[in-house]
Formats: sequence, structure tokens, C-alpha cells
Amino acid sequence: MHLLSGKVVLVTGAARRIGRTLAHAMAHAGADVAITYRDSDMAAQQTLRELSDHGQRSLALRCDVRDPVSVREVVAGVFQEFGRLDVLINNAGMFATSPLESITVEDWDAMFETNTRGAFLMAQAAHPHLKASHGRIVNIGSLGGSHPWATHGHYSASKAALHMLTQTMSKAFAPEISVNCVAPGMIANGDTDPEYGHFAAKTPMQRSGTPEEVAAAVLFFATGPHFITGQILGVDGGLGL
Repeated sequence: MHLLSGKVVLVTGAARRIGRTLAHAMAHAGADVAITYRDSDMAAQQTLRELSDHGQRSLALRCDVRDPVSVREVVAGVFQEFGRLDVLINNAGMFATSPLESITVEDWDAMFETNTRGAFLMAQAAHPHLKASHGRIVNIGSLGGSHPWATHGHYSASKAALHMLTQTMSKAFAPEISVNCVAPGMIANGDTDPEYGHFAAKTPMQRSGTPEEVAAAVLFFATGPHFITGQILGVDGGLGL
């Protein structure tokens, strides 16, 4: 079912990991897909080749979501290539572990620059195009944004800010644009640290999630009722309960 046929989706940070799965899911649903990457050029080109297998148009652009100029250039490039923009998926992010007392100002600022300010800049740049298409924004938050993780203070705080930004944007950008957030819990992928395996035993569903399950939640917000906005959807197997 090509629920996104004729639509254009921009996925940030989609060269690898969950972002790559999100890009594939959007292309499989019939969308033309643009992805951004910062340093993973080879991975981005590989993902671009894979996306072409879906029969849709695709584009990979280097972008530093921390840089307003880079963000504006990428959004302009997507619009120039495809002539429209219907869905923005703010997936680009960073993750780090550090005792709270050891987090430096530079560490703190770097986390917020990518996880929170980056989503803000992308949404702001994409706003005119999304308003014209009555589009959607889907932010990728985290269980850590609603549950305090003692060894991830800057990460949890940045994702909590992203959750609030989601709800703020949902009101500010209504009624033309719906804005929602998918908040994954522990998601197993090729880069998952084995030390996090013990979370599966604490999860009511007795396992970690998959990138495909995160993608299914994102696809719901990308294709479901436009009336649904300002929501934070946990994909955590009940770990946050």
C-alpha cells in the first residue's frame, strides 16, 4: 500500500541505524525520500543506492543540523529537486553516557545543539513548504526524555526539551501542519552496546524493540489522521511504565 505516493519525505541523520530504516519505510510506502548525513558519506551513498530499489526518487545531502545556513541550504535543495515537501522526520541526534558531575559545558551544549536546536532549525526552515502542503513533522524523541536516566543527564534533558518543542510546535504550526513525536525505548540494532542487554529483562514485552517498530510508529504519524497532533508515542515495550 503506497500510502505516501506522490509525497516527499525528508529524514535527517538517515545514513545509518534507525534513520536508514525510517528512510526505507517511507520509500516503501511510496514517497520520494531525501536523507541527510553529516560525516557518514559512504554509508549515505549506500543507503541512497538501496532506496532506489523501491522505485521512488531519492536524494542524499550533507547537512550539519547545528548550522542554520546548512539547514536552510538542504531544505532549499530538497524543494528544488522535488518541488514540494510533505513530511519532515527529525531523526538526527547524538547519544552519550557520562556521570552528571563530569559533563562539561561543551558536552552539554553539543547535545542540545544536535538533539533540540537541530530539530528546531529544520522545522523552521521547512515550515513554509510544509504549510503549503498541509504536511507533517515527526520528531524522534526518547524514553529518556520522559524518564530521568542518571548517567545520561544531558541526553535526557535534550530529549525532554524536544518533547516540549513538539507540543509547542503542534500549537504554533496548527492547523496546517501536524507535529508529533515518537519516543523509542531500548532499540536493538547492529550498534547496540551489549551492556544495555539487561533492559530487555526489565521490559514487560521481554525484549528490546526493533528499528522497524519505530518506523511503523513514524509511518502512522506520517499517514494517519492529520487531526492527531502534539502527541508523544512511546515505542518501548512498556519499559517506561
